[in-house]
Amino acid sequence: MNKSMWHIGVILMKKLVHCCIGYRVDWRKLLFVGVILTISGIVFQMFILPYPLHMLFLSPPVKFSSYESLNGTIPLREALTEARAEQFQLIQAGPIVSVNSSIKLIESVPVEQMRKATPLRRNSTSRRRKKIKPEGNPKFLPPLPPPPPPHKTIPSHLQRYIWSLSPNEALVYAKKEIEHAPMVVDDPDLFTPLFQNVSVFKRSYELMETILKVFIYRDGARPIFHQPHLRGIYASEGWFMRLMEANRQFVTRDPEKAHLFYLPYSARQLEMALYVPDSHDMKPLSIFLRDYVNMIAAKYPFWNRTHGSDHFLVACHDWGPYTVTEHEELCKNTIKALCNADQSEGIFVGGKDVSLPETTIRTPRKPLRNVGGNRVSQRPILAFFAGNMHGRVRPTLLKYWSDRDVDMKVYGPLPIRVSRKMSYVQHMKSSKYCICPMGHEVNSPRIVEAIYYECVPVIIADNFVLPFSEVLDWSAFSVVVAEKDIPKLKEILLAIPMRRYLKMQINVKMVQKHFLWNPRPVRYDLFHMILHSIWFSRLNQIQIPSS
Repeated sequence: MNKSMWHIGVILMKKLVHCCIGYRVDWRKLLFVGVILTISGIVFQMFILPYPLHMLFLSPPVKFSSYESLNGTIPLREALTEARAEQFQLIQAGPIVSVNSSIKLIESVPVEQMRKATPLRRNSTSRRRKKIKPEGNPKFLPPLPPPPPPHKTIPSHLQRYIWSLSPNEALVYAKKEIEHAPMVVDDPDLFTPLFQNVSVFKRSYELMETILKVFIYRDGARPIFHQPHLRGIYASEGWFMRLMEANRQFVTRDPEKAHLFYLPYSARQLEMALYVPDSHDMKPLSIFLRDYVNMIAAKYPFWNRTHGSDHFLVACHDWGPYTVTEHEELCKNTIKALCNADQSEGIFVGGKDVSLPETTIRTPRKPLRNVGGNRVSQRPILAFFAGNMHGRVRPTLLKYWSDRDVDMKVYGPLPIRVSRKMSYVQHMKSSKYCICPMGHEVNSPRIVEAIYYECVPVIIADNFVLPFSEVLDWSAFSVVVAEKDIPKLKEILLAIPMRRYLKMQINVKMVQKHFLWNPRPVRYDLFHMILHSIWFSRLNQIQIPSS
């Protein structure tokens, strides 16, 4: 078919050239040639192309699984049809929250958004669609890339033995193994000076990768449950939720195989949904969580087996500790991963609860934006702070160091006259030390910001349990100053030898990998470090039989 068409085309072209020589054009013959070429093109697309030309130009490209088409599970034509149908499916509207009934919300009764909802205008095609912020609807975030290949750290025969154990037996086995962890001298993935005991951490982390299974309750309606808040200073709880629920390595659908149970709610979304502005009353939030836990305990047997000690929650909002006080077991037994890790208030329990790093995410699509800093020679500022004046520490800091010393750049909110010359981020990247005082609560996002911008953090917050302090040695990459020593702050910083500062600054760069939110989690990053702290806390509860 192709050869005959080619010969016809050659003959027709010769005829056309012959007729055009000497400007002797026979227009009838030329029209005849055009008709023949048009018919040839139609025949060509019918027999050669897999689908018509109008679909090629008018429809967007279709992506489908080569694995499925190659293995014959879906015929090619059906795959194309289904893929094109998916492009025009409507996105379901998000559920609303009923503020009047916490039980209805917990039992996943369909609800709409908490705020005033605008009815969908189906016929107004000329109007521009309002952009939906990613943190409000995580469906609009880019999809997670494919997971990396599993990292094998334990022989397959040992894995089979561990998988044959019950969850409690596996935890006992892990604790014994960690107590006899082999010595780690040099590891390409771990920088030894950062850790309290790198051998214990490495062995514990490897066992977590092999053993740990987490069951996530599906109960609860959005936005309080299963809808991560991904922007701002409370983004840690949202990013952990998003990555945990999308995880395939640690999540199990069989609760009988689980070592931990995740309560998938957002303290930030809880505050936005139920708190009455200016009421100064957090009790409705606590009652809501109390009802949720009671519902879980009544519906499933898992809470009552341990009275909640193998359950955990992740809350970065300042009110996270205070919203659990209406339920005794939730407050005393459950593992609480909290940004507000203040052990002086009696809610956060050191050794059981987990200090959650507070991270500021300005662009959810690019969580690692602006990470990095200047070299030491390009850091002329000794110490820098700028921020709102709230809490007991910041006014004292401003009293002693605002406009008192050219080496100490200490401000309230960064003045416009200053920010025009150098932004907040540029100040942190140009400073040797970044002052991180507590605000209303002990936690501060500036600690992780300083690490991102490779500036040695100076932490001023008495009674604050630092994140991952069960494994990380914070004295290797930060300076902790007591609140009473604020008047001597410059003296304390100048007393640090240059050699020690250079080591700390290098260590800040090396510890950075443990505080990064990656769109697809990688080993030892912030998602895995938080999960390891929860795993490590669970192991601390396990008693090894004397036999």
